[in-house]
Amino acid sequence: MQYHSIIWLLLSSLMGICLVTVTSALALDETRERKLTHLVRQDCGSCHGMTLKGGLGGPLLPGNLNGFESEGIASIILDGVPGKPMPPWQGELSKEEALWIADNLKKGFPQ
Repeated sequence: MQYHSIIWLLLSSLMGICLVTVTSALALDETRERKLTHLVRQDCGSCHGMTLKGGLGGPLLPGNLNGFESEGIASIILDGVPGKPMPPWQGELSKEEALWIADNLKKGFPQ
């Protein structure tokens, strides 16, 4: 009985640590958020349109991203799309930053 209690305590602690790690990893500081917003508006906007309504690349508005998970969008941001003009941003962005961008695209990117 005591053995099960110890395992439960260890698993509960581990789950708590993982939750805190994921939450803190997604919390970017305000300066980085401003830089990422600028990157989306300028760099992504150069192909997806300055208002993100589409251009060479498709629209990145919330209505166009319905049905896509943030993780999938982040993968496209990081890995690009082979055979298409969408470049990989993996060398410039972390996974957390790509997820932040994906989440904000789904909500409607700030002006």
